[in-house]
Amino acid sequence: MKVRVLYHDKCFDGACSAALFSRFYQERIHRDVEIAYTGLVHRAGALFSEEQFDGDENAVVDFKYCSSPKVTWWFDHHLSAFLTPEDKAHYEQQQSNTKFYDADFRSCTKFIAHIAERRFGFNAEPVKEVVEWADIIDGALYADAKTAVEMREPAMKLTMAIEATQDPEFIPKLIPYLAHMPLEEILQQPFVAELIPPLMERHWKSIEILREKSTEERGTIYFDVTDYDLEGYNKFIPYYLHLNAIYSVGLSRSSFRTKVSVGSNPWAPTDQFVNLATICERYGGGGHARVGAISFPPNRFDEARKAAQEIVQELRDSVSASPM
Repeated sequence: MKVRVLYHDKCFDGACSAALFSRFYQERIHRDVEIAYTGLVHRAGALFSEEQFDGDENAVVDFKYCSSPKVTWWFDHHLSAFLTPEDKAHYEQQQSNTKFYDADFRSCTKFIAHIAERRFGFNAEPVKEVVEWADIIDGALYADAKTAVEMREPAMKLTMAIEATQDPEFIPKLIPYLAHMPLEEILQQPFVAELIPPLMERHWKSIEILREKSTEERGTIYFDVTDYDLEGYNKFIPYYLHLNAIYSVGLSRSSFRTKVSVGSNPWAPTDQFVNLATICERYGGGGHARVGAISFPPNRFDEARKAAQEIVQELRDSVSASPM
């Protein structure tokens, strides 16, 4: 029997969600199975292909809903979990015991642990470290920007490797380790350890690039790094460089998309924020209330830049209008 697990690619929570689901499935559903992994990315156009669902069971975790009858399991926690009203209606009408959604969870990993424990009798204690760190990282629960950027913890170094890798086999190889091994030991595995020194060097260089390319005005940072290979930069660097900023909007480019990243400072001197997922949805993107993104085809750079500049203006206006 084969289970295909499709997860949010280049994302620590996505990889951990795949790992936790796999362990849960093998312990509580079917032990003797082959599990294969496929990373999914937000891009312009269709997010899924029916050919991807080649398992006897197919699970999508930490990613948007898919109404294909081949998808048998689904877990997500994003506000923008449904591409269309029809997808949302399809989910609600199914009343499935294997498809779950709750936007109140900061991480999908913790959501899967919660459902697996309460509905299926799964013991999540052996993967407690992974669950806690997925929640910290996806929920941006760091003490300060310095902690988030200086990358001292094993989980943060693994996050850096996951977000920066260009090797399509790296994360599928890593996922089983996340399900069964302490993070410090994973970091010492040769296929992981060899990546860290050059990635740390790249990380420090990315700080200097963002220092040069970012500007802050009326509480909102804007930067354009489309001239650099920087899509996997640490998303907290803007707040490390501009401590009192409230929002950031960044433009980056890769081979398959031009990306507008929209975020809010977890340590901002305010508790009043606009919903960034709602803003991103207007441009075909989505995310969470405090962080979101929009993907454009790589040949539509001008459209992406226009969207980024419009969002910057909207956020700056919202800061100017908000009592501090």
